Amino acid sequence: MRKLILKMSTSLDGFVGGPDGELEWLFRHDDPQAIAWTVDAISQVGVHIMGSRTFRDMAAYWPTSTEPFAPPMNQIPKVVFSRRGLPGAGSSQSTTRALQDARAQAPRPRDDGGAALESWTAARVASGDLADEIARLKQEPGKDILAHGGASFAASLIAHGLVDEFRLLTHPVVLGRGLPIFSKLAKPLALQLVDVKPFPGGTVGRIYRPDA
Repeated sequence: MRKLILKMSTSLDGFVGGPDGELEWLFRHDDPQAIAWTVDAISQVGVHIMGSRTFRDMAAYWPTSTEPFAPPMNQIPKVVFSRRGLPGAGSSQSTTRALQDARAQAPRPRDDGGAALESWTAARVASGDLADEIARLKQEPGKDILAHGGASFAASLIAHGLVDEFRLLTHPVVLGRGLPIFSKLAKPLALQLVDVKPFPGGTVGRIYRPDA
């Protein structure tokens, strides 16, 4: 059975976005080693899963991106969790604060993202019960499953005990308030630290697994 990995970037106080989804703080501490760690994490899986809002933002961003994250994000199959069918992949109407912040920091985009957009428009839609849909994905053959969020989707995965591994990139910033991912837990979740890597830019990559 393949496992579900949750990959998130967090502040030192555990938020994955500001109160309105602000992400500009994510781009202050990039360095080649941290980027390579993240690219490796998103490349060595068989499918990317995400909530509908994150899917819409990513589909509007990654097909024209020239960043090193773009190839695995565009090439690996996607599953979007949505009750209303496939969100508008690549829609210019997606103007969340997270997408605005990402675009403000991005290198000059490619003019044509048509070919890369195909994997987004071909994404599978999971519209059933969250635990049932994840169970089906875990039973399918292939490499592991990587979950991206957003915050509410990630929190639901955690609260239902569906995450087998946490890959967290912690940034040296305290937000004070923002979007949490552990707030829906009914009781404390004990984790085992599997690996830790500090990076020159000040971020720290950590891999945790639930303590059986």
